[in-house]
Amino acid sequence: MEIVKTGHLIWIDIHNAEPSDITFLQENFDIHPLAIEELTTPTYHPKVVQFDGCLFLSVHIPLFDTVLRTTYPGELDIILTRDALITSHKHAIYQLSSFLQELSGSRNKREQYFSKTPAHLLYHVLDILLNSCFPRLRHVMDNLDHIETQVFAGHEKEMVLEISVVKRDVLNFRRTLKPQRSILESLSQKEHPFIPHELKLMIGTNIRIWNILESAKETVEALEATNNSLLSNKLDLTMKVLTIFSAVLLPMTVYTNMLAMSASIPFGDHPDAFWIHFCFMLLIASGTVIVFRWRKWF
Repeated sequence: MEIVKTGHLIWIDIHNAEPSDITFLQENFDIHPLAIEELTTPTYHPKVVQFDGCLFLSVHIPLFDTVLRTTYPGELDIILTRDALITSHKHAIYQLSSFLQELSGSRNKREQYFSKTPAHLLYHVLDILLNSCFPRLRHVMDNLDHIETQVFAGHEKEMVLEISVVKRDVLNFRRTLKPQRSILESLSQKEHPFIPHELKLMIGTNIRIWNILESAKETVEALEATNNSLLSNKLDLTMKVLTIFSAVLLPMTVYTNMLAMSASIPFGDHPDAFWIHFCFMLLIASGTVIVFRWRKWF
């Protein structure tokens, strides 16, 4: 638990809530029991609930798994009262920890962000968390540019896995952010006693992030379709070559089988019998190729 307090405003951040943390909140704050219970209960969908004396929010922050190379939702529970902001999360959120360290080490920072209401502080916290999405989205777009270059450089097979990884990342990113769009919009449109009327929570930033995600989704789907088309074209060309070889070799195979079934092989006693039959096979192969070219089959 980390506590930052300046004047009339206090911010308590709880990482992986323990029973002692819950007891501390129950003893020192007049918070509805159901709101405190929400801190220890996983919330699978973002929501906002108005309790007596506080406002509870649950939002999901897009976090990145460097091992699996994909985005996953990190739940952030928020309790907002008239003089306190309480945040709780199970997963480590680097941007949140960094902001807390800045506040703890700088009196000017505390005076800047703690000069108004807890809702204004919450606005800055959400602003930091949402703006942290832009560098990662830039990285996604850079990956798409790299994939595009490699696809048209003839590395279609190598890019199948890369396209799947980026596509999964984009879809998980969208799945994390989309459900809470309505939550952020409701906070700006509806009247809440702990949120000033002039405070509009993150509507513009959320729209910008969503527009970039839409662009990334369309791009990765187009690259996947293009890559599959190029792979299919290469496969068709390979099958065409193999079919031509099979068609050319088939008459030669029939000719050799006919010789094998003969009791006496023509020119069998001739010293150059092998080369004579070899020339016949070349003539048959050449005739097959000429017929195929005449029929425009290749």
